[in-house]
Amino acid sequence: MNDSSGPGKPMGTLRAIGMMFRVPRRGRGFWFSLAIDLIWPLMALATRLRFRGRDKLPKTGGLLLASNHLSFADPVTVTAFALSAGRIPRYLAKASLWKVPVIGKVVAGGGHIPVERNTSRARDAFTGAVEAVQRGECVMFFPEAGFSDDVDHWPSQRVKNGVARVALETGAPVIPVVNWGTHALLPATAKFPKLFPRKTVDIIAGDPVDLSDIEGTDRAAMDQATKRIMHAITELLAELRGEEPPVR
Repeated sequence: MNDSSGPGKPMGTLRAIGMMFRVPRRGRGFWFSLAIDLIWPLMALATRLRFRGRDKLPKTGGLLLASNHLSFADPVTVTAFALSAGRIPRYLAKASLWKVPVIGKVVAGGGHIPVERNTSRARDAFTGAVEAVQRGECVMFFPEAGFSDDVDHWPSQRVKNGVARVALETGAPVIPVVNWGTHALLPATAKFPKLFPRKTVDIIAGDPVDLSDIEGTDRAAMDQATKRIMHAITELLAELRGEEPPVR
């Protein structure tokens, strides 16, 4: 499946739904796969989807995706994007989700990585992400660790070093990914999605972020790598929006 439709032409609803029958299923786990099969048709009906840059994702080998974060809908759209590129994304998520009925089965069965926030076991998530990448998995990060706090929805300056840390430890490529439109579909403060008028959602992947000149995994190295990754995300979003990002 290619991106010949480009960013200007949304894929049709039937094509969007049909896409999910042509993506990887093995390795998704029963419950994660079921969640995708149930949620994806609803997302395809509720939005006009535009994907670009799926060819930027290597088909095999350890891989890191780093995306801006605007909405609770982002994991759904990024998952669909990654699957359509032939990769199954693994997410880092707060450990309490593993105890929630149904959701716990989804995150556990999908091979996702629990994060024990504000505890001595928080580092286990980093170890889990490194091990996943070393197994050849695709691991997804939202470096902002929450929704953007910028009034115009540019990536915030409040970011975490997790993806940079794993990248420097493993040498895996970091692909910047941009979501745009999910904040209109499901605003951060809304309890329910805004289905009408139908929203357009763009997801674009860029070239791997070059971290080859950064050595070590100390704080200075991680800060430098994080800054470079966030710059790539911001520039990709600026390209998509056709606007200049704010000067940080």
